[in-house]
Amino acid sequence: RIVSGSWDQTVRVWDAKSGDQIGSPLKGHTSEVMSVAFSPDGKRIVSGSRDETVRVWDVKSGDKIGSPLKGHTSGVSSVAFSPDGNRIVSGSWDQTVRVWDAKSGDQIGSPLNGHTDDVTSVAFSPEGNRIVSGSKDEAVRIWDAKSGDQIGSPLKGHTSKVTSVAFSPDGNRIVSGSWDETVRVWDAKSGGQIGSPLKGHTSEVMSVAFSPDGNRIVSSSWDETVRVWDAKSRDQTGSHLKGHTDHVTSVAFSPDGNRIVSGSSDKTVRVWDAKSGDQFSSPLKGHTSGVNSVAFSPDGNRIVSGSGDKTVRVWDAKSGGQIGSPLKGHTSGVSSVAFSPDGNRIVSGSSDKTVRVWDVKSGDQIGSPLKGHASRVTSVAFSPDGNRIVSGSWDETVRTWDVKSGDQIGSPLKGH
Repeated sequence: RIVSGSWDQTVRVWDAKSGDQIGSPLKGHTSEVMSVAFSPDGKRIVSGSRDETVRVWDVKSGDKIGSPLKGHTSGVSSVAFSPDGNRIVSGSWDQTVRVWDAKSGDQIGSPLNGHTDDVTSVAFSPEGNRIVSGSKDEAVRIWDAKSGDQIGSPLKGHTSKVTSVAFSPDGNRIVSGSWDETVRVWDAKSGGQIGSPLKGHTSEVMSVAFSPDGNRIVSSSWDETVRVWDAKSRDQTGSHLKGHTDHVTSVAFSPDGNRIVSGSSDKTVRVWDAKSGDQFSSPLKGHTSGVNSVAFSPDGNRIVSGSGDKTVRVWDAKSGGQIGSPLKGHTSGVSSVAFSPDGNRIVSGSSDKTVRVWDVKSGDQIGSPLKGHASRVTSVAFSPDGNRIVSGSWDETVRTWDVKSGDQIGSPLKGH
């Protein structure tokens, strides 16, 4: 199933196979729905809205579970279930974080007060004992999820709004990125900043993340660079990944975490050693317009890129050489590309309103274009079993396709 929340004030549940809407829209919110999430067991949905309420829904029946969770005095910007599904955390423009009993709907304790501006993001720690929140007030705060007490003082140091926060996989550290151009690492227990800020970016930091093993941090910025940092020493791993001469539009780790691929408006694709920061070989050149999307194949041996030049290209990730000719067929810029789970096919979406599937070995288009969208296709992905494709479009719909037949599965998913 898929759950979606919309400015049309509804929450909708969809059958991911057939594309059919399951039951009627979940109605109750009286303003835009800002955030939705399934419970860990998939039986409930939580939603947060600008109507200042949090609501819980039964997925099977579509009924509201209990009354709306009321308490926030401004829009609810972020909601999440705890890992055990027993609690809900919400963040709001009223500058508070609140924790709720997911069964009874009762607020647990008092609001978590401390932020002095909008709360932009909330999350439970991996073990569910703590909550982290980020805010426009330039601070990151950690809370005891049981008592509601703030753990230590606010994590202060940023001199502009915090844009991105994440726990490390072991829950011991927090990373934050900010408009102050720095990345900071914090001890999640003591609340102390670990070392100096990670400096190097020359413009706002927009996104931060830990590597799967927790040993590295990757950050991206409006300064057109991607940087990798050693999470322990906090040193930048080698030089920042510099080489692009225009905006970096897409980045991804290789499956083994050892390499990074980036695409840019400078028309090039670049591969980087995630440890040393060195660029592998020369830039992958061939596109005659900006690169919009890049991805590694599941085995890490190939890279696919989509560009405003209307082509999809496949590259050897080791040598940097282009494999075969460009995949041509789209009549407008390619906005999104992805490999199938087995690595044998590529799906691409384009401003020409179509989705196309390609054979990686031959470079041939498989079947006719998947047509139905009435505006540009912005995002495409394979299902985990490789049998279906999902596409999103500016026509306000989501569509699901059968990969073998090329047929649309059911009606468009409408509601947005």
